[in-house]
Amino acid sequence: MADYTIISDVSNYILTVLRKKMCPEPIPSPNNIEVSSPSSQDVDYILGLYLYDIREESDVARPTTMPRGRLQLARPPVPYSLYYMVFINAGGQAGLKDQDFQKILGKCAQIVSDNNSVLPNQLQSWLENQEPPIVLSQAKISLEEKVRVWSAINKPYQISLFYRAAPVFVSSEVVIDAPRVVDAQFGLHVTGEERPERRDRQ
Repeated sequence: MADYTIISDVSNYILTVLRKKMCPEPIPSPNNIEVSSPSSQDVDYILGLYLYDIREESDVARPTTMPRGRLQLARPPVPYSLYYMVFINAGGQAGLKDQDFQKILGKCAQIVSDNNSVLPNQLQSWLENQEPPIVLSQAKISLEEKVRVWSAINKPYQISLFYRAAPVFVSSEVVIDAPRVVDAQFGLHVTGEERPERRDRQ
């Protein structure tokens, strides 16, 4: 299963796709799109990707213990959901009008919808086993919940996009020694030989 860096890898995947598909129109340069918090004072970007919550998913089925070499097992990985906000940077809005905001967010929504899943082994090429795809979908949260996200970073609410990426499995470093075989029984039967007739004693 994926290593702990998978969380950062998912963010980098979204960032890479947005930079590739949104430039030079409606955003002039890839450098104008960043992984950042709306509370950041950086004014050099226009569109921000903000990871605002990571939740363990108790309803997602977990694999059993995972083999680690020939004689060891690792604890099952833990599934998480990642929650993102895509927003227009308040410090980088020079010359942008409300219609420009809508075009940028509309293009972003289109891109995420068209590139809404990625396989973990595309993000971590050393993975040997095929894992479930990580799916990007609209986060099903109310307007009040969106306002609370903005309030938590002491910023007034502005129109933005909210996404959920799941399931994101994070592997465990806890290793368990596999039980050794201490007793085995073997039987041998040659095909074609007649078995001796059993006679009950009188």
